[in-house]
Amino acid sequence: EISEFSLFSITQEIKEIHPSIDIESIIADIKDVEKCDAIMKKFSPDIIYHAAAYKHVPILEDENNIKVSIENNFLGTVELAKLAIKHQVPKFVFVSTDKAVRPSNIMGASKRMAEIYMQILSASSDSTMISSVRFGNVIDSSGSVIPIFRKQIKSGGPVTVTHPEMVRYFMTIGEAAYLVIMASIIAKKTGVFLLKMGDPVKIFDLAKRMIALSGNEYKSIGNK
Repeated sequence: EISEFSLFSITQEIKEIHPSIDIESIIADIKDVEKCDAIMKKFSPDIIYHAAAYKHVPILEDENNIKVSIENNFLGTVELAKLAIKHQVPKFVFVSTDKAVRPSNIMGASKRMAEIYMQILSASSDSTMISSVRFGNVIDSSGSVIPIFRKQIKSGGPVTVTHPEMVRYFMTIGEAAYLVIMASIIAKKTGVFLLKMGDPVKIFDLAKRMIALSGNEYKSIGNK
């Protein structure tokens, strides 16, 4: 994990649930090929779940951030998968996104590029099965719109929606983790797996519902 706080939080959470489990918490960047190589050599993992990504669409759309988003989301994924093949890791699961479907932004495009390359790499390897798993917005995750809306409502607004017709699929953190693990267990060949996420939700309707549940009243401000 590249985020010290996130690494500390997940380590503490696991220890609270399973006090006796042996955990190695390592701060690392997936673009640091040398360090990732050393980690795989030391631990010889049976499976790698790769979810590292820059995922805030508006930030990645900024011209100052396009290069770094491609370097991390695409090139970082490629290098990590190549290391998995080098160390003969049996399974490599790339966590993708529903934004990779007909991508309309850098976030989705970088993920779709990575999906395609994962299929190419997997076809060239007899030792490592590489698969991609897509799902939508994970509620209360670092990339979710819900904490953003909650903060905007708490501060008195306005609550901003990029486009009134934008839709997203939603699932809980627990559901997302369970489905990714299940997908890695049942996957017998490489490919892109789509997780069943129910019906899509209009972000605009979600924002109005959250405003109402907070005891406030929705009022339109121009096109926002």
